[in-house]
Amino acid sequence: MLRIEKLTKAYGKHQVLQELTLHIPRGEIYGLLGPNGAGKTTTINIICNLLRADSGSIAIKNQPISEATKPLIGVAPQENLLYKTLTCEENLNFFARIYGLSPKIRQKQVQASLAAVNLTDRAKSPVETLSGGMQRRLNMAVALVHYPQLVILDEPTTGLDIEARYEMWELIRQLREQGITILLTTHLLEEAERLCQRIGIIKDGRILAEGSLPQLRKRIQAQEILIVHTPEEKRALARAQEYGFIHRRYGNELAFWLPEQMELKEIISLFDGIPLNSIARQPVRLEHIYLEVTGNH
Repeated sequence: MLRIEKLTKAYGKHQVLQELTLHIPRGEIYGLLGPNGAGKTTTINIICNLLRADSGSIAIKNQPISEATKPLIGVAPQENLLYKTLTCEENLNFFARIYGLSPKIRQKQVQASLAAVNLTDRAKSPVETLSGGMQRRLNMAVALVHYPQLVILDEPTTGLDIEARYEMWELIRQLREQGITILLTTHLLEEAERLCQRIGIIKDGRILAEGSLPQLRKRIQAQEILIVHTPEEKRALARAQEYGFIHRRYGNELAFWLPEQMELKEIISLFDGIPLNSIARQPVRLEHIYLEVTGNH
């Protein structure tokens, strides 16, 4: 569906994208993760033909990006692109007209888009009367109104409470079931874990790691992560080094990579004689992989 080959882009002497290569097949939810300034927004703007790359190529359904490929793409940006004094129906009608839909098809697609995001009963409601979660769903409906085949969701659940977030996640899964390809950017790593078939981690304009979650876990030489709180960290570090454990700091927490799963009693015995305030075991999560790949541990 989407094929990016060796994409480069610079602003003056600042290289934003460095031979970025990315392939997303039809019907996949692909998560693009990276710190601010990594090149995610620039990539999206080039895909949407809003910005010209210095070199490289992008194709959607084997068509080089152009004005002709714009109807294939739907975008739900991080900031809601909604007219608050207009109703949900009026907003969708406006954007459908921009996409050039005929009156008959426009009416059908407006109703279908409202139904897709569970807002049929709020069709006549002004946007300003909707909750934050409803506005995010309507923002997604705008991206769907012309029935695109590739949908770009930029931080789709930013600012939502947990109930609204779960609802949005279910909507995204339903889009995939309909065969729509989704490029998702998010800073919520749990969101990427739950939704994405594959994840790419970008930094300084390059994809540093890519794959399914099980494939990415292979970058961490551990079966479990051990978090230790102790007033004698130097002794704990020295003891862990005796056993060959790799250590990391996640925020202010001291962590050890356990090469194999162990019983809690066995773990505690390894630190015998060292005072422990607490000790906790965690599975290897996307956050550990992300920090390792980006070098921010």
